[in-house]
Amino acid sequence: MARTSLARLLVTQLRDLGVERIYGVVGDSLNPVVDAIRTTEGIEWVHVRNEEAAAFAAGAEARLTGKLAVCAGSCGPGNTHLVQGLFDAHRDGAPVLALASHIPSEKIGTGFFQETHPEILFQECSYFCEMVNSGPHGATLLHIAIQTAIAKRGVSVLVIPGDVADQEVDGPLTKDLAVELGAVQPAAGPVGRLAEMIDEARSVMLFAGAGVEGAREEVLALAEATKAPVGHAFGGKQWIQYENPYDVGMSGLLGYGACYDAMHEADLVILLGTDFPYSEFLPQNEKARIVQIDADASRLGRRVPLDLALHGDVALTLQAVLPLLQGRKDAKFLQKMLKAHHKALQGVVAAYTKNVERMTPIHPEFVAATLDDLAAEDAVFTVDTGMCNVWGARYITPNGKRRLFGSWHHGTMANALPQAIGASKAFPGRQVISMSGDGGLGMLMGELLTVKLHQLDTKIVVFNNSSLGMVKLEMLVEGLPDYGTDHEGVDFAAIAAGAGISSVRITDPKKLRKEMQKALATPGPVLIDVVTDPAALSMPPKISPQQIRGFATASTKIVLAGGVGKMLDMASANLRNMPR
Repeated sequence: MARTSLARLLVTQLRDLGVERIYGVVGDSLNPVVDAIRTTEGIEWVHVRNEEAAAFAAGAEARLTGKLAVCAGSCGPGNTHLVQGLFDAHRDGAPVLALASHIPSEKIGTGFFQETHPEILFQECSYFCEMVNSGPHGATLLHIAIQTAIAKRGVSVLVIPGDVADQEVDGPLTKDLAVELGAVQPAAGPVGRLAEMIDEARSVMLFAGAGVEGAREEVLALAEATKAPVGHAFGGKQWIQYENPYDVGMSGLLGYGACYDAMHEADLVILLGTDFPYSEFLPQNEKARIVQIDADASRLGRRVPLDLALHGDVALTLQAVLPLLQGRKDAKFLQKMLKAHHKALQGVVAAYTKNVERMTPIHPEFVAATLDDLAAEDAVFTVDTGMCNVWGARYITPNGKRRLFGSWHHGTMANALPQAIGASKAFPGRQVISMSGDGGLGMLMGELLTVKLHQLDTKIVVFNNSSLGMVKLEMLVEGLPDYGTDHEGVDFAAIAAGAGISSVRITDPKKLRKEMQKALATPGPVLIDVVTDPAALSMPPKISPQQIRGFATASTKIVLAGGVGKMLDMASANLRNMPR
């Protein structure tokens, strides 16, 4: 077998295993790897302006494709910049490999220029993190790192001193990987117990998370069999909300509708593939029995005490339990919750639909609703943390083809634009829309240059309210004066134009639809800068002083209840066609 450098081995192995690109910033200790990419067909280097964006982009690509994605950073500051995006990818279950180059091996421990300890630094945001001490060692660790990232759905990090990357090694060692992982089959005993609990319950409620991906038919079949309302976390919205006759909305800080009420009035609550972190919104009394089903057993019971913890893939588990059920004809509880859901949505729509085309500054709800109307059926939306999460949750309508995600578990600012970069590189023919807050865009604004450099067909919609809206809301409901949240207005359209990106600045609500439609239809990168109302803030559907300090009271007069987009139409249809 011909000998080659470790750097070239890494690059050719990654290419042969399906990796098409590596995101990063070139520099010193990383040069051997970048040069290997330059001379290797079938894999490209995607230059970004900050390694943080590289990790976000790789995480987005991995989430959308389900395949391994790769990012890289040079020694010291180069790889420490990766941390934010790697935390986000790791916590959201994205298989990502990070190549963190290091100072020369003989200098480690001497306080050398740019010295850090990346093998320690990345431990908390990875399942595998090891330093390569020789060329052959690196060839072995590469296989382990890749297989671990795929198997555990998270981050692996290889720390590679620059001189070690240049060492010669034998040819490729890895011939195959286990990339098609089997689903977790539930044990018969817990499945039987679940069937008994369902038949014993007078009322059942289903709460779906991201783990219901691929289990939509089974969840709706269970809802039909048990006459159960179905609510969801934000992570489950895109998989379960659309064309769902049992839908009662979403719970949590961004929630709406009757999901919270249904969860707290049911005798039996079944948590389906969700690691919903806000236990304050989950039933805490002894009335409701709680079941949790998850393919990751480590998640079972860590948010709320369970009456039954069931380890298994959601689809396989429901396939096993459905034939065991007696079935339920009484739909009174479902009817009650569908009516409550419809009423709740009716109550908050008026504030955001009356004369909205004439309201200035433009209501952000109007922007999101218009974007929802104009976007492609299979558009990918990335949403910044903060108020953009609210508008995405309440206004972007799922249909089984669209994808919608943000920094669900890490909750970092500035995620939307770099995630959109990864989505655009992975799917060059698909419409990708970044719903960016002005705060988030300002934090990683240099990535506009990345979008321009690679001529990505990315549409950047900026909700420009000159404010950190979610932080302001948190301060207000705590009774604190909002401080440090407002800043001078910025013309992001002018900045984008200066970078060579097509742009439009919209201040007139009457022109919003026409100008946004034109911008979305323009080939290549476009920035749509919409000046929005900073006073448009939103509250969750149920709150109390005991539930969460940041949302302590519903009586804060400055806070509005929030809009719900097209969900009222679906709720009305469900009410008319209520299952009997």
